[in-house]
Amino acid sequence: MNFRKNNPAALRFAERRRREDEAPRLSTEAPDLVSLRLEIEEQGGSAQPKYIRRIVVDTAPALFFLPCGDPRCVDGGHDVTASVMQAIRCHTESFDGTDDCFGSIGSSPCARVIHFNAVAEYQT
Repeated sequence: MNFRKNNPAALRFAERRRREDEAPRLSTEAPDLVSLRLEIEEQGGSAQPKYIRRIVVDTAPALFFLPCGDPRCVDGGHDVTASVMQAIRCHTESFDGTDDCFGSIGSSPCARVIHFNAVAEYQT
């Protein structure tokens, strides 16, 4: 039983959950944000399909960390919080960005890159 709680994936999930719990709420940081949708495409390694992440503004943390899609990647992921929050604070309705994974696979750096397109809606 302890193996499941202490395996690397469970520890990463617990750390991510802790960061989300400690982050300020998106509704507090951007009170006039009504909706936010991120279209995410990851490149590198095997082909990954594009997926859409709809953010529940009322309860979501103001933290936009996307885990690396390669299960072999250690200490990787994509923290796009700064670019997403900057666009939201400027009331940008459509924006995009790119982020390289900062993890490693064995002794090599991870080669995964994400591209995201975001659509935000604000109160008028």
